[in-house]
Amino acid sequence: MRLMREGERQPSSGRWKTYAGSAAAVTVAAVAGSWAVAPDTHWYRSLSKPSWQPPAWAFGAVWTPLYASIAWAGGRALLAARAEERKTLAMSLGVNLTLNTTWNVLFFRLRSTKAGLMGTALLDVSNAELIARTARVDRASALALIPYAAWCGFATCLNASIARKNRR
Repeated sequence: MRLMREGERQPSSGRWKTYAGSAAAVTVAAVAGSWAVAPDTHWYRSLSKPSWQPPAWAFGAVWTPLYASIAWAGGRALLAARAEERKTLAMSLGVNLTLNTTWNVLFFRLRSTKAGLMGTALLDVSNAELIARTARVDRASALALIPYAAWCGFATCLNASIARKNRR
């Protein structure tokens, strides 16, 4: 096996596989997460929500480009990472996507605003870690993750407001 020299680009087949792998991981997280979302249940409809909650259609409109940017940033960062950084970066992305999916289960399937809040707070920490780790290997990838982190921060505020309004 030939090692790549500093600055040498990965063959296009390897680049394609890296982006495809990143896109597949993000797609699995998106599909698994959407399976858990249940906004039409009596439980969710009965929750008191803040006036600043976006309409239901906005979530799909926002998440679609965010997931695309996560897939692109993940693939690009993995390609830019040195071999010794690649595994930890991939693990960081995997943990992040798992936490992303888990929030939906905690909030909608367990019907727990408090568990959802804990889950989204953990996701926020994971986002900060992922952005910091990504920035060390590729600044453009890290910048592409900022809207995702910002939306998750907004979701944390929204979840906190819902939890506060629905103390039972």
